Amino acid sequence: MLRSTLVAAAFAIVFIHPAFAQDAMVKCDDASMMKMQTEMDAMTGTAMKKKKEMAMKEMDMAKKAMKANKTDDCTMHLEGAMKAMKK
Repeated sequence: MLRSTLVAAAFAIVFIHPAFAQDAMVKCDDASMMKMQTEMDAMTGTAMKKKKEMAMKEMDMAKKAMKANKTDDCTMHLEGAMKAMKK
């Protein structure tokens, strides 16, 4: 009984983990770009200035990568912008 419960729990963890990982991943599309831009525009004040500058640089690189159809680079730069805003 205990063994079958543990096996069921292990299977549940294996199947649930990838679902959460996909939600955390950023997509390189217009909707993600607009959302990120809106969040950056909402950053005001002198304390946020450096974070916003770093995020803007990453966003510019993401936009260039998107235009060049380099989705991996675009995604990497979008994630960089997110990290810069959260620091």
